[in-house]
Amino acid sequence: MPARKTSAQAGHSGSPVIGEPVYLAVGLLRRPHGVRGDILLTVLTDFPERLRPGTVLFLDEERRPVKITRRRPHNDGLLIGLEGVITTEQAAKYTGKTVFVRADDRPPLPEGEYYHHQIIGLQVVEENGKPLGRVSEILETGANDVYVVIDPAGHEILIPALKEVLLEINLVQQLLKVHLLPGLLENEES
Repeated sequence: MPARKTSAQAGHSGSPVIGEPVYLAVGLLRRPHGVRGDILLTVLTDFPERLRPGTVLFLDEERRPVKITRRRPHNDGLLIGLEGVITTEQAAKYTGKTVFVRADDRPPLPEGEYYHHQIIGLQVVEENGKPLGRVSEILETGANDVYVVIDPAGHEILIPALKEVLLEINLVQQLLKVHLLPGLLENEES
């Protein structure tokens, strides 16, 4: 049950309220490049192919819409042109801004895969129904993601996102059922 990146790891859920976000962060504008008003974009999405000419992005917290006019790969990111931005000086005004897309415009995932923002906030219970806490963040490691669960006392429980651990993800009930491997809880008796 892998989860796909969204803005959660960058601290921008794009959500004005708890629950499904209205917007998802897909990139961070870094600096102008060249003389035509292009801007270097650090990509924060698993789907950079959707950031193409004609795509409407929403800038920063104001969510001001702007259309991509051109794009090309550049090192680890993309160089993009934005509608109405034709000089380096105009492009410089966008430095440091986060760009979003509408959440309802995201690509569908294969069955059994979830976006990070869908996992964060889920109530976590053991297979016997015993509550463990809520998912507060997702750590991306080399091998697998790790869900950080905060229990009612404020302690962290680190749960690896492995098939043998994640038994059920129910987005309607906002519930994640897990099978705890030995040693995952600090207060477990050996």
